[in-house]
Amino acid sequence: MTKATTKKTMQRKHVNIRFAGDSGDGMQLMGTLFANASAIKTNDLFNFADYPAEIRAPAGTVHGVSGYQLSFADHKIYTPGDKIDVLVAMNPAALKTNLADLIEHGTIIYNADNFTERDLTKAGYAENPLSNADLLKHRLFAIPMNELTLAAVKDLNLSQSQAKKCKNMLALGIVTWIFDRPLQPLVEWVQQKFHADEQLATANVTALETGYNYALATDLFTEQYTVNKADLAPGVYRKVTGNQALALGCVVAAQLSQQPVLMAGYPITPASTVLHELAQYKQYNVTTFQAEDEISAICAAIGAAYGGSLAATVTSGPGLDLKTESLGLAVMSELPLVTMVIQRAGPSTGMPTKSEQTDLLAVVYGRHGECPIPILAPATPHDCFAITLEAFRLAIKYMTPVIILSDGYLATGADAWRLPDVKSLPDLKPQFCDKPTTNFTPYQRDPHTLARPWVIPGTPGLEHRIGSLEKHNNSGNISYEPQNHHEMVNLRQQKINGIANDLPPLTLLGKDSGDILVIAWGSTYGAVTTAVTELQQTGMKVSALHLRYLYPLQKDLAAICKRFNKIFIPELNSGQLHRLLRMELFIDSIPYNQITGKPFSIAELKQRITEL
Repeated sequence: MTKATTKKTMQRKHVNIRFAGDSGDGMQLMGTLFANASAIKTNDLFNFADYPAEIRAPAGTVHGVSGYQLSFADHKIYTPGDKIDVLVAMNPAALKTNLADLIEHGTIIYNADNFTERDLTKAGYAENPLSNADLLKHRLFAIPMNELTLAAVKDLNLSQSQAKKCKNMLALGIVTWIFDRPLQPLVEWVQQKFHADEQLATANVTALETGYNYALATDLFTEQYTVNKADLAPGVYRKVTGNQALALGCVVAAQLSQQPVLMAGYPITPASTVLHELAQYKQYNVTTFQAEDEISAICAAIGAAYGGSLAATVTSGPGLDLKTESLGLAVMSELPLVTMVIQRAGPSTGMPTKSEQTDLLAVVYGRHGECPIPILAPATPHDCFAITLEAFRLAIKYMTPVIILSDGYLATGADAWRLPDVKSLPDLKPQFCDKPTTNFTPYQRDPHTLARPWVIPGTPGLEHRIGSLEKHNNSGNISYEPQNHHEMVNLRQQKINGIANDLPPLTLLGKDSGDILVIAWGSTYGAVTTAVTELQQTGMKVSALHLRYLYPLQKDLAAICKRFNKIFIPELNSGQLHRLLRMELFIDSIPYNQITGKPFSIAELKQRITEL
């Protein structure tokens, strides 16, 4: 089939597209494949998967809508975008829940077969919204996706239910042509996805190609859009989610340390995919262990650390609550343990598929006794890889548990990651104490780091005791002496405080003084970076600072803050970093808080900074 001569090719610098439908409609697969095709086109990209909280919400209702948003551009981008240019809606519920995010005069591609009276009623519409004057301001493309799909696969002897499930591939084929994405790689990925069932593989490929050819041949679409290659630093890139990057960090840590890694966890949204991802890499000296509960998981990891392995555990907010006592055990026994916390909306079960930054004060202060633990937070999905290696480095060097504070936005979001030069990666080889010395004790601390020695149990001449009860600073025997406890508490705190001497200096986005300094942490990085960059281009004297180390804080933070008239801290919580900086450094700031389960938009941050 040849391209119609009436079709025009239009250039775009940046496109935001969202796929939305029932949770069983394959929106995540559709979005992932389209993102992969955009990566092959060497656009910069950032995407975000939005899942419904209900596991089995009634089909066709707003509670069951699943979405996948992708932003791709010919320049560097940091978020999946505020407003969307194109909405692909598989049913009325998808239209209803996502219409408000569409730009003025945006594009809606919808499955006309699913806009029946019954479907409209299930979505809560009293009348057909497609006749609404406000909706008609958009570009509407009604496509009978069910009908086209059934016709395309009619000779494959599928049930009607099986055949209809291929409609996401038909929709994918349509947008693949509209945005000039390569078709053949998608065909190969679909074949691989369904390789276990040749009939299903053929059906999905047929639907994909049918959608592509339909967009090419029909008079409905008169324009095709293309986005040029992004001007990125040279290198090899891959698309990676935050949880994939955490898992890959563990794999590489095993190689750099030449020690086995144990990842122990218990299924919990949105942390479970770290375990799923790591399970694929057992040939790289990585073991995954799904425990019967959260407490068993962290205790297994502590046992692995005691035995000389690199140890990690992964969870979300409710699981963190259960792991808290055992984190105290890791602090008391001074063992290297990396705990990954993927934040979600709470309290209690809360909104498990939505993202917040509400666990910061919990991980800094939320343990009984004096129980200090270093806290690190990645800024982007791909930064989760570097943060994981840094967490293991600090854990090994200082013989301490370390917490990585990610969130659902980073966990399921993805961006383009340039693979690092292996030579640039840190040395993670642990220096085990394996040579007997006279009068050995487990608390012969390194004079620079205050770390105690790491001894593999059974090493001749280095027998020792550690555990949950306080130990005598010299012998390691259980001690209830008041002054000894005071000394040990101070030593553990001094060790963590000393990590600040091992952290890199902060990097400012913008000038080193001015009217406003925006301080961010975690997943707000993208929106803050974009907002501040755009305001700087208007001449505004605003700079930004992103914190990846939350405890202890970097030593130059207080001095930098003094050079600005106002400190502005946007957070997806009720002001936890705002309070932390006031408590730790006596820094006063202006908080800007949102607790909706959704990320900040670039537009609202620009507006608030401008008002200040």
